This record gives sequence, C-alpha cells and structure tokens, in this order.
Amino acid sequence: MLIIPAIDIYQGKVVRLLKGNYDEMTVYSDDPFQYVEDFKKLGVTHIHIVDLEGAREGTTPNIEIIKKIASDDEIFTQVGGGIRNMETIDKYLEAGVDRIIIGTAAVTDEEFLKAAIDKYGADVIAVGVDIIDGNVAIKGWTEKTDYDTFTFCERMVHLGVQNIICTDISKDGTLEHIRLELYKEMQMWFDLNIVASGGLTYMEDVKGLRDLNMYGAIIGKAYYTGKIDLKEAIEAAK
Repeated sequence: MLIIPAIDIYQGKVVRLLKGNYDEMTVYSDDPFQYVEDFKKLGVTHIHIVDLEGAREGTTPNIEIIKKIASDDEIFTQVGGGIRNMETIDKYLEAGVDRIIIGTAAVTDEEFLKAAIDKYGADVIAVGVDIIDGNVAIKGWTEKTDYDTFTFCERMVHLGVQNIICTDISKDGTLEHIRLELYKEMQMWFDLNIVASGGLTYMEDVKGLRDLNMYGAIIGKAYYTGKIDLKEAIEAAK
C-alpha cells in the first residue's frame, strides 16, 4: 500500500482545512518545497496535491508551485482541485503532473470525464469521491449532491474509471480514526484502485487499511501535527 502525504495549497501556502471548511484553515508553511524535500528523505514516492482555490473556483492559481513540485522526477504527483476542462488537464500534464484527479466534473459532466479517460488513459485520470453524510460532495466540498457513494462508484466503473481517491469529509482534519468499515465495503464491491483519505491519524489506521489491501492512503494533518511518523507508516504499509 502506498503512503501518500498531502500538500494542500491556498494562496501559495501549505494549509489544512477542518472537514473541508475554508473558515477553519490552519497554515503550516509558506514553503511547500521544503515539505517535498522532507518527504523524499523519509522515503515518500507519491505526493497528493490539492489546489484549494482551484477546487472552489475552477481555476489554477497555484500552478507555478505545482509545476515546480512536479518537475522532480523522483516523485509521482497527483493533483486535484478545479479540474473541469481539457485545457486545465493539458496545463497540468504539460507541467509534469503524473495523475489528474477529477472531482466536481465527474459528477456534473460525465461526457468530459469519459473524453478525458479516452484521451489520456484510466491510469492518468482518477476521480475524487468526496463523501459527506453518505453522499458525494462537489465544489470544494461546499455542495452535497444526490449521489450516494456506492451508486456513484458503480457509475464510475461503468465509465472506465480505475483509480479513485475517496475522502471521508466527516473525518478530514479531525485527527480521529479513519472509518475502516467504509473502505472495507468499497473493497468488497469494487474492482478499483482505491486511495483512502480523511482521518488517518494512528499506526493502527495504516495497518487496518494495509490489511484491507488498499491501493493507497493519504496522510495529511496527522503528519503536520506530528501525530504520525511518516517513515514508520511507510514501513508498516508494506
């Protein structure tokens, strides 16, 4: 299982939100690149990047920062946040990003998602499944849809999606345990590469996801607050 640290960017800074609330934002650093260097020293191979401004507004205000991170050939980068058209995908891929995460547009524009998979491949195009109260949320988690988690994932499989990043918003940034039963059920129902996100705080969370044979797990606030040792987590995930 891959351990994937998250870098959430807002106005060029590394931040974390509480349950996706932009009014509950903690700034951890003005220098995202220092974290990348730290991650590499700890043995990280993949980084999850979210442009929080992009997620809310559908723009790419932090693309120069992301481009610099993605230029490092030692790191696999996956990026999400406001990716709702081919031009934005092209911009990120040209910047060196390895995988594109489509969130809102996967719900609102299936034709775009299908066209993106057809053009770039299912290994390059992933879908962000952000869950609140059992339903999928969009627009930077500010709007809940009528799609329940499992109906939506079934639809994604039908469209040819192979990689999803599933974020449990109720746990995100809370430093509580991850909701293992959610991911266990998803693993049972779907033949997908599932990356778990939201609430991963303790080594038992890492081991629990590993035992479910998850594709990957994203660690965010737990790393920035010192709750979890990233190197130890990488070893435990093997």
